[in-house]
Amino acid sequence: MGFSLTISEAIIVISSVILASGFSAYAIYAGTSLQSSIMQNLDSVKRNIDTRLDIVYATVNETTDPSPLFDIYVKNTGTFPVSDFELISVYVGAYGQATLYTYDSGATTGSAKFNVTDSSGNGIIEVGEAATIQVFNATSVIGSLYEAKIVPYRGISSSYLFTPP
Repeated sequence: MGFSLTISEAIIVISSVILASGFSAYAIYAGTSLQSSIMQNLDSVKRNIDTRLDIVYATVNETTDPSPLFDIYVKNTGTFPVSDFELISVYVGAYGQATLYTYDSGATTGSAKFNVTDSSGNGIIEVGEAATIQVFNATSVIGSLYEAKIVPYRGISSSYLFTPP
């Protein structure tokens, strides 16, 4: 009876070691997967924070006819250049009644679109570079206080309140 008891105990010990090893391997795998997921999320948040266009000045340009346009001056204060202007949302208009405008490189008076001209003229707003966003309104502008908001696809938005000239 002693020999079979020893073999049974050995089998139980070996089974316990194998089970503990499997549990440890799974715990390490799950921990590594969690760490990888957290690192990816942190990288995504960092990219969002590092993409930033700040509005430094905005005005109503009443020299165009029949409808005025908005000139918005922005500066890239993030750590990444911005080149895909189609992914930028621009909201501008009378305070509390701002309208969404979409990008069109050939935007003209009355088109209800905006275009972007960067300082260097290469189509990329580099880090630290300024750019002009011209928003072509489709209707006349009426109001004593205006608001402008720039929202990059991934990044921090910037708002600005201004009065007409």
